This record gives sequence, C-alpha cells and structure tokens, in this order.
Amino acid sequence: MRFAYILIILLFLFACKEDYTPKPRGYYRIDFPEKSYSKLDRSFPYSFEIPDYAKIEKDTRNSDEPYWINVEVPENKVEIHISYYDLNSQNDDNQLLGELMEETRTLAYKHSIKADAIDERLFLNPKHKVYGTIYAIEGNAASPMQFFLTDSTRHFLRGAFYIREVPDIDSLRPVINFIEPDIIHLIETTSWK
Repeated sequence: MRFAYILIILLFLFACKEDYTPKPRGYYRIDFPEKSYSKLDRSFPYSFEIPDYAKIEKDTRNSDEPYWINVEVPENKVEIHISYYDLNSQNDDNQLLGELMEETRTLAYKHSIKADAIDERLFLNPKHKVYGTIYAIEGNAASPMQFFLTDSTRHFLRGAFYIREVPDIDSLRPVINFIEPDIIHLIETTSWK
C-alpha cells in the first residue's frame, strides 16, 4: 500500500513538467500562382483580360446562348459566370436594359440573407464606353461579388463570382482576396467589339 502512495507521488512530481496548450484549428495551405493576364481571344462581341491560370468554358447550362461563358480557376474551385445580352435584339432596348439592370441587382441582393453587407460601387470607363455596377457581398454568401457592364445602347454583360465550396468566410477569405483583383482587372479591361 505504501508503495502505491510513493508511486502516485512520484507520478505527480515527474509527469506534469510542461503545460499543455491545445493547438489551434488549422486550414489547408493554399498556394497561389503569380498574377499575369492574357486577352480573351475569341470572336465574342466583348473582350477582356483573364488570368493565365484561368480557363474559359462554354456555359453548358445555357447552350443556346453563344456568348455565355464561365471563367474557371479549377485549383481554387472558382467560377465566374459571364452572360451577355445584345440590347438591339429587342424592339425597346431601353426597357430591356432597365430589366437586366434590375435583374442583376435583384440577384445580388438575394444573397442579403447570408451577407453581412452589400457594397455597391459604380464603374465608369468613358474611353471604352463601359459603365456598370459592382456588388461586393460580404459574409457567408454563395457569391462574394457580382457585376454588370454596359454601353447602354447595345451591349450588356453580367458576371457572378462563385466558389464551389460550402460558404465559410474564414476558410474562403484567402481565395476571395486572391480572385477579387482578377475580377476587377477583368472589369477594367472590358471593351466592346
């Protein structure tokens, strides 16, 4: 019995020399490539520059729309859906323009349920006749950024940025911070043909 007491005392004295600190929860390391851009080289009525690490895929869900594409960065599960409308295709292009602008705004604000904030920024490039609105959506929304661009007479381009993962802003923030400048670059380099 006395041996057991001595053993317990020895365990208390020698077993706990170092304080235990739990390790913080970690995330996978994400390596990002160097930023470089190339011009979209296709016969579309619009043009812009995309990152060299992105690829262009036809939007298979809307195969009857020849100018709808997805700019994809597969390594980060990123998709930027691009849809294009020719405003001259209808009799009242001013009405169509208003409807498309309101539809874009409505689609961006559908994320307000999960969003912490939605910041609207105007974009103006009079040199190339490109005008639009950028919707920066903060929080655990499925789409962190959406935008539309138009010349207000013939062209209307809509874009929506998605990451094909469960929206968890803490783990997706590095990808969002990496891709958002690419989207801004795409917007700033857009021109009409």
